Amino acid sequence: MKAVDDPWLMAKLVCPVTRTPLRYDAAAQELVSEAAGLAYPVRDGTPVLLVREARAL
Repeated sequence: MKAVDDPWLMAKLVCPVTRTPLRYDAAAQELVSEAAGLAYPVRDGTPVLLVREARAL
């Protein structure tokens, strides 16, 4: 099972910068932090929560 398919895990994931919840954007394959203005990539179903890998919104 991919991490983004697991509701329990998604409820636990937070932005590493702001510690706020993330929103999954399935079309873009990203976890979005509105508070930080960043979108973290999801590669092969695994979130990459590294600021250097994030894209600015």
